[in-house]
Amino acid sequence: MTNVYPLTSFSEEDQRATRPEMKIGLLATQTPDGLPHISLLSSLMACGEKELCFGQFTEGDSKKHILLNPRVGFLIMGLDRTLWRGQAVYTRYAKEGPEYDHYNNVPTFRYNAYFGVHTVYYFDLVAHTGRQPLPMGKIIPAALTTMLARMLGGKDRRAAVLNPWTRAFFNKIDNLKFLSWIGADGFPRLVPAIQAQSLDARRLIFSPAVYADELAEIPSGAPLAVFGMALTMEDVLVRGVYRGVRRCGGVRVGLLEADWVYNPMPPVPGQIYPPLDLRPVTEF
Repeated sequence: MTNVYPLTSFSEEDQRATRPEMKIGLLATQTPDGLPHISLLSSLMACGEKELCFGQFTEGDSKKHILLNPRVGFLIMGLDRTLWRGQAVYTRYAKEGPEYDHYNNVPTFRYNAYFGVHTVYYFDLVAHTGRQPLPMGKIIPAALTTMLARMLGGKDRRAAVLNPWTRAFFNKIDNLKFLSWIGADGFPRLVPAIQAQSLDARRLIFSPAVYADELAEIPSGAPLAVFGMALTMEDVLVRGVYRGVRRCGGVRVGLLEADWVYNPMPPVPGQIYPPLDLRPVTEF
């Protein structure tokens, strides 16, 4: 098995390159049930040779997850389509200090009248890939292959898990998608899967031709999370069971049977599927 995380420290250039406010930061955590979860945290950055951090300004599940299981996977991607991926361990939080001051002095928070960063979470770096380009030369053919499988593949006509908005969102080729699963070492793994698309209202598919060695490590039957996002600040998280690589319309694709859908977007993040019962408000 190839070691995809060969580096155990961040260079000064890594730290500078992950510091800008405008970037994508993803944190992969584990739910209390040991399932993969992905959160968008644009403040995620390397803040030392062997440390990462992010600033909290809203409540979310990822903060709860790391208190129960400190092992995380991370991905940081700049506007130039270069990215860092790796593993880290949550260690502490702080409500003051240089990173706290940094976050609250960037324009997003300095001029925001409603909220600012109130807590900074820190992680010890385990290992990372180093700075790598997003492999667009492989992603574009993989997206076209996935599209062909989507057009030719048979459809599951059972009750829908993915609503029309979610399906259309995943089928937009220029939207970003990422996969996460729990590796054999117990750490969540994060891999770009921009080629992922909706086969029908219950299944997502993706060509395994990009990051092929890593995707080959996902066991059939394992829980798999797929995070989709657009630069218009829309996103959605789907989770289900990975059924391995299969033929779909004669095309080899990885297949996920979805059983859970989550809306991470403000103002009211929450579970979409399975639908939750409405409950009356009894406390004000």
